[in-house]
Amino acid sequence: MAPIRNRVVVDGDACPVKSEIARTVQACGARALMVSSHDHLLVPEPGVDVVTVDASDQSADLYIANAIGAGDILVTGDYGLAALGLARGAAVLTFRGRTIAESDIDGLLAQRHLSARQRRGGKRTKGPKAFTEQDRTRFQQKLTLLLRGMQEIREN
Repeated sequence: MAPIRNRVVVDGDACPVKSEIARTVQACGARALMVSSHDHLLVPEPGVDVVTVDASDQSADLYIANAIGAGDILVTGDYGLAALGLARGAAVLTFRGRTIAESDIDGLLAQRHLSARQRRGGKRTKGPKAFTEQDRTRFQQKLTLLLRGMQEIREN
């Protein structure tokens, strides 16, 4: 993976940690690019650029896939988009603060496919656990570590 270049690219449609991202990029001297559809209107904040795309199913993901680059940090809960980010050389962080590595992505995509198949067959599958303050705190800590850790590398 290339060195992180202090840009956080966010899949903003279902992102529960937008305010944490804004605070963290401001504190670390970084920038964030939040991408969402017209259905999820975002308000720009200092250090945060907002891109609004049409409301079709994959518009935000397609925009991000084209915008993401080596050294970016991608924040998403979508494993397909995470795979694209990893392929482009980005670090990937989930909304709950889990770092996704190349070694994780095949298993995550296989599980996603299996769950989708089961749902199409009429079976109910478990949804995600409720989002907690611990998740929020873990996310902000991991994002801070990624941004500050790479700042130190560039300064040395």
